[in-house]
Amino acid sequence: MLEVLAGIGRNGRTGGYQRDAWSPPELELREWFRQEADARGMDRHEDRNGNLWAWWGDPDRKPGVVTGSHLDSVREGGAFDGPLGVVSAFHAVDALRASGFTPSRPLGIVSFSDEEGARFGVPCVGSRLLTGILPPERARGLTGDDGVTLAEVMRAQGRDPAALGRDRETLARVSVFVELHIEQGRALTAPVGVAAAIWPHGRWRFDFHGTADHAGTTALADRNDPTLRYAQAVLSAREVAEKLGVVATFGKVLIQPNNANAIPSLVSAWLDARGADEDAVRRLVAELSEGQEVVCESWTPEVAFPAALRDRVAAIAGDPAPILPTGAGHDAGILASAGIPAAMLFVRNPTGVSHSPAEFAEPGDCAAGVTALAAVLADLCGEAA
Repeated sequence: MLEVLAGIGRNGRTGGYQRDAWSPPELELREWFRQEADARGMDRHEDRNGNLWAWWGDPDRKPGVVTGSHLDSVREGGAFDGPLGVVSAFHAVDALRASGFTPSRPLGIVSFSDEEGARFGVPCVGSRLLTGILPPERARGLTGDDGVTLAEVMRAQGRDPAALGRDRETLARVSVFVELHIEQGRALTAPVGVAAAIWPHGRWRFDFHGTADHAGTTALADRNDPTLRYAQAVLSAREVAEKLGVVATFGKVLIQPNNANAIPSLVSAWLDARGADEDAVRRLVAELSEGQEVVCESWTPEVAFPAALRDRVAAIAGDPAPILPTGAGHDAGILASAGIPAAMLFVRNPTGVSHSPAEFAEPGDCAAGVTALAAVLADLCGEAA
């Protein structure tokens, strides 16, 4: 299945992927999801927030066990972040059916919309809207680099942005969620691991204002160049992060008017900051924000997955599977923070690289992930509701 998806949204020159939410490649992946669900005779639908669901059994009669991930990507991302979880979900259903297993409660597969936030700046849009964490009025106004809003993009694709918001009917169908994902570091040495917690993390937009002028005729003393303050912020972020024991980077920057022969009038830069200590992350942002115009675009507090469910999944997935924290955000964390029991399985990443074309998982480890996921789903779906 990963080979089938490999050419969708791929940059032939770099090998990286660009699968922005609601872009042609992501729409093609949505159609792929529908076809895979139909091929298995699963009931499918798209909820009011653009998330895709496929069901084995009727979740309106009894809440079900759900697995899955997302199909969008960061820009120039890898092939595994997101799609591995969706592909593994379909394979797990195949494995359970081949074994003759009949679930006593419905089993669902989900592909959450716009998990990465590459297009509109806010991560996990689909799951945040589903759970009510992201207000629908804010979501409708999210704007991409091209100036087009999420509402406009959805309307162009035949969806109703007025319907965005907390979806109690869909949430009522989910009793537990298990997400499989490639591990995004080198901490995992076994083929499969289990997440303990997700670090607190957030994104902040810094606006550095200056005065547009000619790059050749304006004396250095007369220049009000915002790129100097931006450059200092980049260096300070690294210095303060090291001091406080967290991680931080300015990974996105937009310069206006973006002429090679002009002094910029505005530099907008996005800071991503994370760490095991929430207070330390906030201290870093406060220190960097002093005297600057800063907007918090997203914040996710620490999410500790339910210990009983985590340990149960670890016991089933390994002997037991190792348990480790992660600095990466996931839809499972959003659901867990909204009170839905959730757990995560990680598949080993030998390179430790993610959000890059170098991201990789061995086929054998992917297969081990499917085996572990199927065993976990069988256990959760087999118990009496």
